[in-house]
Amino acid sequence: MLKKEDKNKMRKIRHKRVRKKIMGTSQRPRLNVFRSLNNIYVQIIDDIEGKTLVAASSLEPAIKEKVGHCGNKAAARLVGKLAAERALENGIKTVVFDRGGYIYHGRVQEVANGAREAGLDF
Repeated sequence: MLKKEDKNKMRKIRHKRVRKKIMGTSQRPRLNVFRSLNNIYVQIIDDIEGKTLVAASSLEPAIKEKVGHCGNKAAARLVGKLAAERALENGIKTVVFDRGGYIYHGRVQEVANGAREAGLDF
């Protein structure tokens, strides 16, 4: 059985491998996902300028009120919707999805589904 430190080390290696291929531009920024045990965070990033255009997390009061525990799939879907709504307000319609080295399953998949429901194109 792998230790937690080893699992995170392997995730970082996978993330570096994915980041070699994925690059966010001003026309199509990168939607990045980070998950911890208790929360989930989403950023939409323009890698050329090195700026975060939009950010959302399960720590925000609007999401905490709707969901009791913020580390579950329901909270992840709401974070994805919130990030997509903010992106659409800023004129961002298409993004490149960066799963952050995590398996596209569970909370990461729910973030993507929530963003798609709110109108973002991947």
